[in-house]
Amino acid sequence: MKITKEWAMPHKNTFEIEPIRFFIEKHNQNKSVISIDPFANKNRIAGITNDLNPEFDTDFNMDALKFLQMFPSDSVGLIFYDPPYSPRQVSECYKSLGMTVNMETTQASFWGSLKKEISRVCAFGGIVLSFGWNSNGIGMTNGFSQIEILIVSHGGQHNDTICTAEKKVINQIRLF
Repeated sequence: MKITKEWAMPHKNTFEIEPIRFFIEKHNQNKSVISIDPFANKNRIAGITNDLNPEFDTDFNMDALKFLQMFPSDSVGLIFYDPPYSPRQVSECYKSLGMTVNMETTQASFWGSLKKEISRVCAFGGIVLSFGWNSNGIGMTNGFSQIEILIVSHGGQHNDTICTAEKKVINQIRLF
């Protein structure tokens, strides 16, 4: 696995940070696969985009889990996973849209449900690009192997942005 570290100024739109944009371009070479972004914000990189906020020009404006549940199993070749990085960010997002914030939207099971759906819809050999403050990505328990990690340091008191590229190497048998 390749691990690199770069420095760049922070930006509220992750995909506008230059080293992250290059990371995405490197892993987004196969334009023939279906690509999705459940947390697109203002980004239109994926073929099918979603964001909870209706102010963004995305294909869908719905909860990310419901968005992922629309896709058939093993149907997506590239998934961008750039959710809010912390429970505080989830809370700010929901409140800014006049939505209720509760334990369900801010605890670990929220992220786990998203990762299980990502694993279900991602095709064997497909790629997931995850962005956040940790390198967990979707994980081995969901059938993924990490192929690259990019750490983007922002200096000062800013958290690093950690970008993880994973490949689906195991099709899980789901018993639910």
